Amino acid sequence: MIGDLVRRVEEATPAGRDRAVDALRALAILGVVLGHWLVTAPVADSGALRVTSPLKYMPGLAPVSWLLQTMAVFFFVGGRVAVESHGRARDRGAGHMRWAAARTARLFRPVVPVLGVWSAVAVATLAAGADPGTVYALVKLVWSPMWFLVVFAALTAATPLTARPHSAHPHSAHPHSARPHPGPLHPAWPLAAVAAVDLVRFGLGGPSWLGWINVGTGWLVPYCLGALWARGRLGGRMTGWALLLGGAAATGGLVLWAGYPASMVGVPGAPVSNQAPPTLAAVTFGLAQCGAALVLSSPLRRVLRRPAAWALVAAANLSAMTIFLWHQTAMIAVTAAALRLAGRALPGLHTVPGDPGWVAARLAWLPAFAAALAVCWAAFHGYERRRERTPGEAPGPSQAVRESR
Repeated sequence: MIGDLVRRVEEATPAGRDRAVDALRALAILGVVLGHWLVTAPVADSGALRVTSPLKYMPGLAPVSWLLQTMAVFFFVGGRVAVESHGRARDRGAGHMRWAAARTARLFRPVVPVLGVWSAVAVATLAAGADPGTVYALVKLVWSPMWFLVVFAALTAATPLTARPHSAHPHSAHPHSARPHPGPLHPAWPLAAVAAVDLVRFGLGGPSWLGWINVGTGWLVPYCLGALWARGRLGGRMTGWALLLGGAAATGGLVLWAGYPASMVGVPGAPVSNQAPPTLAAVTFGLAQCGAALVLSSPLRRVLRRPAAWALVAAANLSAMTIFLWHQTAMIAVTAAALRLAGRALPGLHTVPGDPGWVAARLAWLPAFAAALAVCWAAFHGYERRRERTPGEAPGPSQAVRESR
């Protein structure tokens, strides 16, 4: 049965599909899930739960966040996929508004059950006398990652600008010497905007609210890089290494000499977060991640020539939104059930994450989180798979693979 499914997925995959793109998205999903499961620590305290992070107590673990903060890869891959999808829609005669509406609907459709379930949970637990602070903390854990969807939808709407081809300098004296210049949403422009905002905030004592401009401009940088990749203007491994090494060097310099936090995720109580809102260090770190993605693309393509490996990646992509939306619920369900069944705080689940013993205990709980996530997937993945089908074509993995971008 599994062999038959692998064969069907392989046969359904278009010959020209870049499988490395799907693998990068799957790796980004894995990074987000493991990152939240490892750095989010609900602590049982006097009958209530408060949320903290092991990075607050063990700042030496900051390098872990460098591996698990993968949002830039999401936007990088998203930019490439959106530009390619927009081009295909335009070739078919579909207008931008129709295309953007379809992409946005597909993005937000799986959100409906999450909002419904957690609204019901919040109302029921408060009516039963639960601590309001606990309910707020848990609901925030589930809903706060959804900022990604809002930003991604806004960037999707801007895709036609990133998809415009470069034009030649209009004042060139010799047509044959004309060179391309950056288009209106070339990554250099939002990168400069992020740097300017940080200069005003941190260097000139400007208002902190200016930083929220970077929520748009900061994530626009990898999105525009993805658009360049789609248009064949990003180059290959050499460009990847340049982005990787240059972005890493810039991030290291900002952390060592400009006072930016070393952690690439938020730390409770820290005066500055690299993510809320994004800082220049977060954006340069994203450049390094985009470079790493380019470097890894060729090895990933070779690995994914194997049908079994490709089927696994394809399955992960078909459930990407379900996994993203429900992984925090899975962790919360295990945390709450264990506290109720044990009647006491358990290491790695409800205790203060203040020593390496907590890390070891949390790692031991990861299989339980994964099992709970599998239950959530079984219950809700149908909302993600519910897409329009070609008239006369039966539903199934073949159709799903074709529509997964």
